[in-house]
Amino acid sequence: MTHFPKTELNSVHRLPQRGQYDKETIYRIVDEAKICHVGFAVDGQPFVIPTIHARDGDMLYLHGAKASRLLKHIAEGHPVCVTITLLDGLVLARSVFHSSMNYRSVVLFGCGTVVEEDAAKLHALEVLTNQLVAGRWEDARKPTPKELNATTVVALSLESASAKIRVGPPSDDEEDYALPIWAGVLPLRQQALELAPDPRLNAGIPAPEYLSDLVSGD
Repeated sequence: MTHFPKTELNSVHRLPQRGQYDKETIYRIVDEAKICHVGFAVDGQPFVIPTIHARDGDMLYLHGAKASRLLKHIAEGHPVCVTITLLDGLVLARSVFHSSMNYRSVVLFGCGTVVEEDAAKLHALEVLTNQLVAGRWEDARKPTPKELNATTVVALSLESASAKIRVGPPSDDEEDYALPIWAGVLPLRQQALELAPDPRLNAGIPAPEYLSDLVSGD
């Protein structure tokens, strides 16, 4: 299946022309993002938790401490909603009403299960680590049995999703185009800056190439 079925749950109602349901578009946004927000409700009280995520096929991995209320909620089989937003620019219209942002966003729905088997858990942690920085898993020390036991990993089956995307210049009212007010887009991007080595880094250890490439933009 290349698209998520359009249902009442995942349909984009406000400006539906911006909605997209194909997995290629949705997963590209999921994979580019470094953080997501997970929404869930406990006894009628809603919570939204920012956390690291990583996708593996139609599965989304989340992880954290065993005491995590979010992970316990998922482990009990309750549904959650995951949102991701990439901000691409500030849209400055001639009117306040039509000022906006260019963005790519995704809303995901699903239920999850705890990853119990050690090999599967290590695979999930590898995917999560390489989502943080591709290539890091091979460099870093792997979890000890104690660390592995202290970490809960859940696999969220992506059952429903949609993307909402805005691109392009402002959309002003026709009569406002004659106003002597600057209008346009201020593009934005997330940029890697110069590395800041750990003050306790041993002398003579160079930064790995995959980090240097991120800084240089290669």
